Amino acid sequence: MSQTAPDLATALIAENFSRDAPGILHVGGLPLTDLAQNYGTPLFVYDADLLRRAYRALRAAVAGFAEVDYSVKANPNPAVIRVFHEEGAGAEIASGAEFDAALKAGVPPQRILFAGPGKSAADLDRVIGGGIGEIHLENREELFRVATAAERHGTTVRVALRINPGATAQGGAMRMGGKPSPFGFDEEELSEAITAVEGQPRLHLVGLHLFAGTQGLKADTLLGQWAYGLELAAQIAQQTARPLETIDLGGGLGIPYFSGDATLDLEALRAGLPPLIETLRRNPLLAGARVVLEPGRYLAGPAGIYVARVLAVKHSRGSRFVITDGGMHHHLAASGNLGQIVKRDFPVVAVRQGEGATPCTVSGPLCTPLDVLARAAPLPELTEGDLVAVLQSGAYGLTASPTGFLSHPMPAEVLVEGGSARVIRVRGD
Repeated sequence: MSQTAPDLATALIAENFSRDAPGILHVGGLPLTDLAQNYGTPLFVYDADLLRRAYRALRAAVAGFAEVDYSVKANPNPAVIRVFHEEGAGAEIASGAEFDAALKAGVPPQRILFAGPGKSAADLDRVIGGGIGEIHLENREELFRVATAAERHGTTVRVALRINPGATAQGGAMRMGGKPSPFGFDEEELSEAITAVEGQPRLHLVGLHLFAGTQGLKADTLLGQWAYGLELAAQIAQQTARPLETIDLGGGLGIPYFSGDATLDLEALRAGLPPLIETLRRNPLLAGARVVLEPGRYLAGPAGIYVARVLAVKHSRGSRFVITDGGMHHHLAASGNLGQIVKRDFPVVAVRQGEGATPCTVSGPLCTPLDVLARAAPLPELTEGDLVAVLQSGAYGLTASPTGFLSHPMPAEVLVEGGSARVIRVRGD
């Protein structure tokens, strides 16, 4: 059912958070007003119970078909990674620094896989020397770079081929397959890529990585991509004449951000899995493979809130502007400048509920017209010192933002768990 922006915000609060009798928004049972007072603003707050709930729900939905790892790029704070590791997740990384963050969170190196189109020699030395479980190759130069590093370390590296699929596999709000791409080997050159890897004695080809798109909200689209991935996996296994060990079907599971966005139907996902499970079972070269999903946004996004304090409210030529101490330097995605062509508003609410909400522009403190967190947010009357909260902010928030722009300090990050809060990033750090 289509939802208007305030209905989406209301639904998200009802599902994930709460308000007390005075109307103050709570996270994990703690009032955001107290958290803002204790830790300052701007502030990211994450609810560990919601992180766990999302992981458990997805793991249950795909049980019998796939395991669920965590894509660190969505939120690389080691405390967040640790929550998912405690639930049983491995980690997918895209840099040496993310490898270190995963290790700091307690993830064993053999449970970490490394993807990304431009892995540096230094990063490869770091992860190969650290005993990484798997590296996913994306181009010929990288193939030889990994082989050289493996020779230097005197080891054999487990690798998978990341494939840029044909157009029939693409889907999601951000399509990453079916077109020219820096990501992975084109499907048309799969056979040649297999031959090139097989010719390197320090590389052991164990699997496939397919990531056709991101922010997918339709179960049938995801199921179609996964089925396509199994077809490509069968081709690799047939050419190598040995069983595959890993089939990484990527992430790409989406969450609702905007008016009209649906919520991904996990029951529809579950209902569509039996044919895929049967495909694996029937093929002896695939039956023993570890099928992996590695979402990030889906697991971390709904658990996070970005809190900013109102600095001023001004009226300009018939429009109301709420100016806050938070903005695009901390939350580029909410500003619409992280890939949106048509700018749409994340769900933004007043921390203290009020009457008579009317649309307003929520802008940040930066000296640029791009620093807008919402363009028509339905908010009550606000004054200096009030708080606003951007929902769905647990993924692609702080570390996906231009934090150095205009030299404002980094916000604190706080994890709420078991009725208490602790700082997981110090303000200004």
